[in-house]
Amino acid sequence: MSTDLHGFPFWTLQFDKDASPVDAAALDTFVDEVAGQSLTDLYIFSHGWNNESSAALSLYDKYFAEVRKIVDARAVRARIGVAGVIWPSILWPDDAAASARIDVVAPAMSGGAVSMGSGPPPPLATASLDDVHAALNKGYEAPEQQRLLADLIALLAERKDSDEALQKFQQTLGQLLASERAGAAADKANPDAADGAVGLMPYKDFRRLLDTMGHQMPQPAGGGAAGLVDGLAKLWDGAKDVLRVGTYWQMKERAGVVGRAALGPLITRLHERVPATRVHLIGHSFGARLVSNALAGLPATAVGAASPVKSLLLLQGAFSHFAFADVLPQDHARSGALKGMAARVDGPLLATHSLRDLAVGRAYPAASFVNRDDSAAAQDQASRWGGMGSDGAQAVDALRVPLGDVGTVYPFQAGKWINLDGNQVIIHGGLPSGAHSDIVHPHTAWLTLAAAKLV
Repeated sequence: MSTDLHGFPFWTLQFDKDASPVDAAALDTFVDEVAGQSLTDLYIFSHGWNNESSAALSLYDKYFAEVRKIVDARAVRARIGVAGVIWPSILWPDDAAASARIDVVAPAMSGGAVSMGSGPPPPLATASLDDVHAALNKGYEAPEQQRLLADLIALLAERKDSDEALQKFQQTLGQLLASERAGAAADKANPDAADGAVGLMPYKDFRRLLDTMGHQMPQPAGGGAAGLVDGLAKLWDGAKDVLRVGTYWQMKERAGVVGRAALGPLITRLHERVPATRVHLIGHSFGARLVSNALAGLPATAVGAASPVKSLLLLQGAFSHFAFADVLPQDHARSGALKGMAARVDGPLLATHSLRDLAVGRAYPAASFVNRDDSAAAQDQASRWGGMGSDGAQAVDALRVPLGDVGTVYPFQAGKWINLDGNQVIIHGGLPSGAHSDIVHPHTAWLTLAAAKLV
């Protein structure tokens, strides 16, 4: 049953990691009530990383509070509804949103450190291993997964001075990452999957990866004894970060499954019942991948005007910027995982991006090392392994325009990508995630309504 969200009827659409509905009857009610309320427009929003449904609901509340302000100020007459997707993702406790502003940021690649502007850097949140273990346990519920997690946390706690311990860590991480892929090997040449292959690389490369990741973390004040002990400490610091990257990749995989096998078919079912209701998809972080993959869950006939989806807005998307490309620039024999899916949006295709989003850039080192591209220039690595939230959709002939304030007139075209430069707006957040979650602004609320032709 719907509830009220700032004057909009609001439904939650909850799925498990295998794309099954948590409450099938609630989805039946959703379809019935949307039909009964004769909505002109329905926004479906998916969160990215979250441990609790309360965090996702808080995001939806804050975001549509901004939308409501504009709807009231502009006397929008459309009958608008909102649905929020709830799916089992993971928020590392280190990555809780911080309020500090990052003035100058360059994503760290090729072992380089994050560069900051003048003044002290934002504080780095450092969660205890117990906190990390508790957070991951909420996302990995199978007994075997929890056993593997316990082993990984124990290895990180012991920090044994041996290659054997580090090799055990790599092996166990590989088992965890394979636990939801039916044993299928990650495709290390796929720009949207390479970061899941960290458990498959030769150990000498894995050790170098640990060293790179460890040296990306800000250094504490003061000194310390140099030498082997410091080096090993950095390797174990890197191991914790590689676990972060690996579990993020797995959440990204889950998002694709839920979008394709759950949300897409639900949109199709809704469209069959109420074909006049226009659907608008919004996704943040991994949720951007979820709503994008929902397009792949629509029937092949849902193209152009026959598609129920009238706009797609990806807010700091945490997946490959080549996802929609017909041809990959670095490999003309390959295409993006969502090739052709843009045709299933009968309206504008939008992606915000900001260099201050450090979370999206964290997969670069893993992807580069898995593919032995660590000797390539940083710019080449960013191009090959970049994420939507860093520079928008690539190899799709996208326009690039600034993310503007309320009242901005955008050059929207059906089927045309626009990359919204958020480097003046999406700027707040501390290390290690940067401005990844800084998406609630009048600017984004206006974009949401403008893309739907409601203002």
